[in-house]
Amino acid sequence: MFNKFKKNESKLHQKERKLAFILLLPTIFIVLSIVIFPLLANFWISFKPISLGDLRPPKLIIKENLRGKLINKDKTAEIHYRYRNSSVRYDLHNVIFNDTIPKGFTVKKIEPNNKCVIKDKNLTCNLEKVPAKSSGKIVLKITTNDYWKKSKDNPKNTRPKTSYQSKNILTSIEFTFDNFKKVFSATEFIQVLKVSIYYTIFGTAGALLVGLFAAQVLQKSFKGRTFVRGLLLFPYISPVIAVAFSWVILFDPFSGVVNSMLIQMNVIDKPINFFGQKYTDISIFGYIFKFPLALSMVIAFEIWRYFPLSFLFILARMQSLPEDVFDAAEIDGASPFQQFYYISLPFLIGIISILFLLRFIWTFNKFDDIFLLTGGNAGTRTFTVNVYEQAFAISNLGAGAAVAVVIFTFLLVFSLVFIKYSKKEAF
Repeated sequence: MFNKFKKNESKLHQKERKLAFILLLPTIFIVLSIVIFPLLANFWISFKPISLGDLRPPKLIIKENLRGKLINKDKTAEIHYRYRNSSVRYDLHNVIFNDTIPKGFTVKKIEPNNKCVIKDKNLTCNLEKVPAKSSGKIVLKITTNDYWKKSKDNPKNTRPKTSYQSKNILTSIEFTFDNFKKVFSATEFIQVLKVSIYYTIFGTAGALLVGLFAAQVLQKSFKGRTFVRGLLLFPYISPVIAVAFSWVILFDPFSGVVNSMLIQMNVIDKPINFFGQKYTDISIFGYIFKFPLALSMVIAFEIWRYFPLSFLFILARMQSLPEDVFDAAEIDGASPFQQFYYISLPFLIGIISILFLLRFIWTFNKFDDIFLLTGGNAGTRTFTVNVYEQAFAISNLGAGAAVAVVIFTFLLVFSLVFIKYSKKEAF
């Protein structure tokens, strides 16, 4: 009896599992489409010598105009067919266009006469080949006849129909490694890689450390704690364009408040272009080294803007720690540092690991902060800025996609290695 009931229950579970999977299929399909399709499209474009202009396939553009006024019978006018190849790189082959000449018109002459023929009021022009960036014109000299007086035909009532063959590099099956060769052989590749890693590691670590410190401070109860916690969220919830321009204005070398205060306090002799100066000389114990000023300012902005996220997650985790553990440690004579190192930190290592991985990926992909602050100048050019410059500044969409593939591969490898060697309880 029990075995029979168990068997029926297992069948019911199987049916429920199948039903749940069927109900989830549309959601799974939509999510995979949103994630995988752009990724595959990016990989596809990265292996093609494609520019922004190639996103639209080559096309024959024809404009028909009537020159002259048709008022009376036997009035002479001209129909102009102006055509051009929309592509700047690829020719059009076997180009033919057709148009219908209204019955009220009689064609007297065609210029040039070796490309077009008229049969039963149907105009057919065989242009054969139209090279890239080229244009041309076909002129029909016409006169009105007796039928026009009744119909008042207009040649623009019918539109020319075209047929042609062209090469669409976007959908062709021709592939090349030229984009990746260009990316890896570029003189600035190593420098961009160094800047990207430097910016990501220090930006991620700084945001985590400041968030951890803020969580430790605001864990204890004090008057106005709720207000201070809400205030700390301001950098994260504010529009990035607003806070970025606020920083630019504050640190402006001509009208910025920071430079003015530093000069009045005799800290500096002349204004400093914080976001426009690549290096500044710093002397420590008699040794002078070049400090990456603009990059460090961008990292400082990154830390200031994104530490509230780490603060929220770490604080939520810390509040789940039982107070009895800290009371017992305090009775045993443990110092605050020992309580943090031996009690809090092992408990927080999981959430810190997850936050580090997420922030590392997000920071490495960060574009808007750097572009708004420096435009990628003064030694702040990262891979994401390089994607923008390759794809849109110089219109080399294939090279931009290749850089994006390099970013994806680097982050994928880093994520797999990080997850493999992290503590299992973190994931």
